[in-house]
Amino acid sequence: MLTNPYPRMPPISRDYNTHCRCLQVESRIIPPDNLRSIKLFPEGPHCPDTEVIAGLANGAKVCLNPHSTWVKKLINFFLEKQQMGKASKKRA
Repeated sequence: MLTNPYPRMPPISRDYNTHCRCLQVESRIIPPDNLRSIKLFPEGPHCPDTEVIAGLANGAKVCLNPHSTWVKKLINFFLEKQQMGKASKKRA
């Protein structure tokens, strides 16, 4: 049996990072000035739901409810902006 030499740190196994990142999600609208970044994690074997994590101006990270109307619009805006960026790089 292996023992963990660092008792305060959880052991890393093959199942590491196979869980949802978001335990709670926020549905309230976050003002655009407070948003600094957005990361999308599609559903997969690690989690049955799409996860949306917003980086805020104060450095905090918040999980957004991907089923909220405003978050859906934010995701569409983000994806369109990403596609436009890829198109402009191809032309250059």
